[in-house]
Amino acid sequence: QVRLRESGPGLVRLSQTLSVTCIVSGASITTNSYYWTWIRQSPEKGLEKMGDINYSGGTNYSPTLKSRTSIARDTSKNQFTLHLSSATPADTAVYFCARGQGYYYDYWGQGTQVTVSS
Repeated sequence: QVRLRESGPGLVRLSQTLSVTCIVSGASITTNSYYWTWIRQSPEKGLEKMGDINYSGGTNYSPTLKSRTSIARDTSKNQFTLHLSSATPADTAVYFCARGQGYYYDYWGQGTQVTVSS
């Protein structure tokens, strides 16, 4: 069974880099045709797709977050990590990772709350 589990710091200080890791089991992040996505949810903005990394390591980012976002992977650990620089309180959200296939997401993590303190 495919499982995704987010691991994050919980609390990040203003202007620091927010990093959240998605640990994947039951599937390889290098399997052809899948991509691996970061999505966040906050009361103010609702669900917001941040970016993704595909099976070959190619990345795509939301235009509004592109200047502050990077997604990297560690294939030896079967995990991928979101880095969001210059964090502000507006980045406070629940961060989810998900597996994408075509136009839908078939597996999600349970989400992890990250709060940016001012």
